[in-house]
Amino acid sequence: MEKSKMNGQREIHILAIESSCDETSAAVVRNGLILSNVTAGQEIHARYGGVVPELASRAHQQHIVTVVHAALSEANVPKSALSAIAFTRGPGLIGSLHNW
Repeated sequence: MEKSKMNGQREIHILAIESSCDETSAAVVRNGLILSNVTAGQEIHARYGGVVPELASRAHQQHIVTVVHAALSEANVPKSALSAIAFTRGPGLIGSLHNW
């Protein structure tokens, strides 16, 4: 693990992924400080007047790789520096969550 140059404490990097409804989001946090927060919305639901679970699930699959890559890039944190990954488990749209 890396050491912080300022105070000698270990740096903890967490990648957090949220996919419970109609947005796909990823954030990178270092020792409680948010370094990045990237979200991809799903405009397709507007046609139907609400969230369509099957469409949401497909959109999460389409967006997740790009969103995670963008969050890591914006935070300037390589995957090898991650200490943990946090992700949505529930509650939420079952079609969106079962992919993880």
